[in-house]
Amino acid sequence: MSYYIMMPFDCYKTYIALKSHFTKDSYDYQRYGNRLPRLKVKSFYSRKDRFFFEKMSRDFPDKEIEEFFISNFISGTDPKNVYMADIIKNGRSTYKDWQKRNQSLSYLFKQEVNNIFDSKNVDDIFDCSKGHPPILKSYLGKRASLETMVICDIIFEYGTNFDKKLNDPVWETVSRKIKKYKPFLNIDVPHYKKILKEIVIHDS
Repeated sequence: MSYYIMMPFDCYKTYIALKSHFTKDSYDYQRYGNRLPRLKVKSFYSRKDRFFFEKMSRDFPDKEIEEFFISNFISGTDPKNVYMADIIKNGRSTYKDWQKRNQSLSYLFKQEVNNIFDSKNVDDIFDCSKGHPPILKSYLGKRASLETMVICDIIFEYGTNFDKKLNDPVWETVSRKIKKYKPFLNIDVPHYKKILKEIVIHDS
């Protein structure tokens, strides 16, 4: 199987485009890709970190370069605080952790949802009347992954309600991450609905 190999400058543009996607409401990577005409090759080769992008373009095919940067931008509390120094230092281990999560996503989702819904009414999981609802607390407490948050939002569409009821910078950051990550998470929705149904019925 042959792969398209990115040039270093294209790798850099992908980094900038995905950073824009995860930090700006107005930028949509699915729509614009890494088409950023304002970025110039000459400026790229004056960057001290250009060697990182040169190595990335040699080591990874284009799809994996996208996944690499996606995994890094969703890894921290706020994508706005993810810098090149962090990616150069921890990027590969972060990417490997992301790959492991997605390779066992069904199992991970089942384990995390079991914890979230443990002996609780479904409506209570998404109750915003007393501040952060249990599902958000689970995520903030690192007991639920962003993948689980996205899948639950696809199924329950809770995000729209939270956006209306939670006037809160913490939720605003999480909400943006969910919305921005969702297009990259290709899942079999009926499969995850079935897992949820089995857990909810078992706990009821």
